[in-house]
Amino acid sequence: MSEQTAPRGGMVWALVITSVAGFMAALDNLVVTTALPSIRKDLGGALGDLEWTVSAYTLTFAVLLMFGAALGDRFGRRRLFLVGITVFTGASAAAAMAPGIESLIAARAVQGVGAAIMMPLTLTLLTAAVPAAKRGMAYGIWGAVNGLAVASGPLIGGSLTEHISWHWIFWLNVPLGLALLPLARLRLSESHGTGAPLDIPGTLLASGGLFGIVYGLVRGPADGWTSSLVLAGLFAGGALFAGFVLYSVNAKNPMLPMRLFRSRAFSGINAASLLMFLGMFGSIFLLSQYMQGVLGYSPTEAGLRMLPWTGMPMLVAPIAGILSDRIGGRPVVASGLFLQAAGLGYMSYVVTTDVSYAAQLPGLILSGIGMALFFAPASNLVMSSVRPQEQGIASGANNALREVGGALGIAVMASIFSAQGGYQTAQTFVDGLKPALVTGAAVVALAGVATLLIPTRRRAAQLAAVGGAAESAEGAEPTGSADSAGGSGSDPVLEAASR
Repeated sequence: MSEQTAPRGGMVWALVITSVAGFMAALDNLVVTTALPSIRKDLGGALGDLEWTVSAYTLTFAVLLMFGAALGDRFGRRRLFLVGITVFTGASAAAAMAPGIESLIAARAVQGVGAAIMMPLTLTLLTAAVPAAKRGMAYGIWGAVNGLAVASGPLIGGSLTEHISWHWIFWLNVPLGLALLPLARLRLSESHGTGAPLDIPGTLLASGGLFGIVYGLVRGPADGWTSSLVLAGLFAGGALFAGFVLYSVNAKNPMLPMRLFRSRAFSGINAASLLMFLGMFGSIFLLSQYMQGVLGYSPTEAGLRMLPWTGMPMLVAPIAGILSDRIGGRPVVASGLFLQAAGLGYMSYVVTTDVSYAAQLPGLILSGIGMALFFAPASNLVMSSVRPQEQGIASGANNALREVGGALGIAVMASIFSAQGGYQTAQTFVDGLKPALVTGAAVVALAGVATLLIPTRRRAAQLAAVGGAAESAEGAEPTGSADSAGGSGSDPVLEAASR
């Protein structure tokens, strides 16, 4: 049973603190993208090094998200939240002062460790501080702030790089982190989880497997796909990840129970999330460089011109939320993914060495609307696809898959780019960009297909009736509760299928 001290600062303080912390972690996913040419000019480095300045963060962030949540459950969520902020802030300062590309990559990896401890606990701490009746509103504000970070990342990175220097994209986190530390200490309540032992073997297997796979993908273009280190990373990573799945099937307290994937709703939305982030992050990684290196825009101009894509969620997400309440999340998410796929496909068709911005605009708008339709209802689908007591695990797993998707997207699409083109001339950049964007469009379309695996509302209602009868016959405790999603007392596993 969870232990919790008396509330200290109430709902508003918890919402402010967790939202700012989430903003910092989400911002650092994309803030670097528009600064990559400046970093390359200042610190040097090849394509693989640029990939690692982004992937080092997303990789450590992804593989340690669930472990960070488990540490908080065991040793105190507020305590580990403070540890995460401290690590993240210190690593941000180290990145700002990095003298070379290697030290920058190392600092980015440590940033990811801090974010992995901090980020999953933001939602847990917020949930503990907010009454059940107001959690929907609080989650919406928390999600909007995280969406603002995604939207403003390229623009903030570009503006700071152009008008001050790229170092300030990391210095920005330092005053925010220093302000959060005393506020979190004084205004957040301490809480603990069930006290289940940490899944050390599962964490090591998952982390080692994912690291090996992504290392092989990132280094493949530079070192060659037949390189011994690349092959070792891919095969060893695949073996370790397979071992993680087998171990989790039989473990008593696994980090990620494999039984959750028996749910079509849980499997469908998680597959869609991984594929969506793979296509989106890989595309943004290349397009931000295309706008500067080929079209000649400054970092700020590139960030502004990306806003119809990255900033659209701020306008469309509220509409997406209303639509998902009325017709369910499944059709909204699927429509968004197919729209984003169409936008990327359009961009792959129009990009040339001298294309006008007006010609690019329809593709950017389509992609932005699609991304907005995905983000708003996707988190709701995840949280309602499992029972209330499993929502922490579900959130951690989904966030981990999103981050892994982002790291894989940069690795895969940069590999395609380097195989078909390169940085030599504007034309060779376009030659590599076109097939990479086609791949991104295909992957996002596949994410839309995965979303269609989620049961419809009618099917969910049928499953709910069968599941309720089975539980009554077995005398099982009902899975729903008054304060679960929707407050209806029905099984949220089955409600997820309809949303």
